[in-house]
Amino acid sequence: MIQPRLIPEKPRLPAPLIAAGTQARQAYQSSAFARRVALAREDCPEEYQAGKPALARMLGEAQVLLEPWRRPRRKLDIPQTANPQMVMILPGFATHPVRMRYLAQALEAAGHRTKRWGLGFNWGPDEERFEMLEARLASLHARHGGPVVLLGWSLGGLFARELAKRNPDAVAKVITMGSPFSGSPRANNVWRAYQFITGHSVDAPPVVADLAAKPPAETVALWSPNDGAIAPRCAAGRPGERDRAIALRCTHIGFTYDPGVISTVLEELETTQP
Repeated sequence: MIQPRLIPEKPRLPAPLIAAGTQARQAYQSSAFARRVALAREDCPEEYQAGKPALARMLGEAQVLLEPWRRPRRKLDIPQTANPQMVMILPGFATHPVRMRYLAQALEAAGHRTKRWGLGFNWGPDEERFEMLEARLASLHARHGGPVVLLGWSLGGLFARELAKRNPDAVAKVITMGSPFSGSPRANNVWRAYQFITGHSVDAPPVVADLAAKPPAETVALWSPNDGAIAPRCAAGRPGERDRAIALRCTHIGFTYDPGVISTVLEELETTQP
C-alpha cells in the first residue's frame, strides 16, 4: 500500500507582518523615490534616442582619470587679450563650477574676468534658480559696466541660452560646450539619470523654454564627435539655432580642460563685440 506523501505546510507570516509589508509597498509606490525610479525606467522609442553616442564613446570619458598626471606636464600658450571680457561660467548637470576651474584659470591668465554662477551644483532647472541667475547676471552686468559672456557646459549651456533670451541687453555672447539644445532631449546617454535625479521628464521641464530657439546675442556652439554623453548633432545644432558651430576633438568632460577647447574659447572672447 502506497503511503500518501505529506507535504509540509509552508509557514505563514503573522498577520501583523503581512499588513506591515502591504503598507510598506503602498508607501513606496506613492513615494517620490518610486516616481523617480519609474522616470529612470521609462520606455522610450528607439527613434527618440537615435544618434546618441555608442558605449565605446561613453567609456572614452574615462580619459578624465589621466588628467591629474597630464595637467602638470601640459604647457598652454595663452596670449594676453586686447579685449577683456567678463565671463559667467555655468557648469554641467550634477557638477560644481570647481569642475571648470582649470578652464577659468586659463581665461583669467589671458586677462579676462571669470565669475561662477553662484548656485553651487547644477541639479537642474526651476523658476527659482532662474530668478537667482537673472539677479546674478544683472549684478555682473552692472559691475562690469557692459554685457557679459555666458559660457555654459552641457546643461549649463542650456541655462546660458535661456538667460540670454530673457536678458538680451546683459549678454554679449553665448558659448555652449556640448549642450544638447537641438533635436531630441533623449538622444544622449544621461537622460535616465537626469530624470531620476531631477524628478521630472526631459520632455517637461519645470521651466518654459524653447531650447532650439536662438538667443538674440551671438551664439556659438562647440561640439565634438568624440562626445560620449551627448549626440554630436544635438550639440552642434542646425542653421538658425545658433550663429556658428565649431567642431573640436574632445570628450564630453574634456570640454572643461582640453587645450583645443581653451584656445577656441579664448579666440571667441577676443572677437566678442561689446
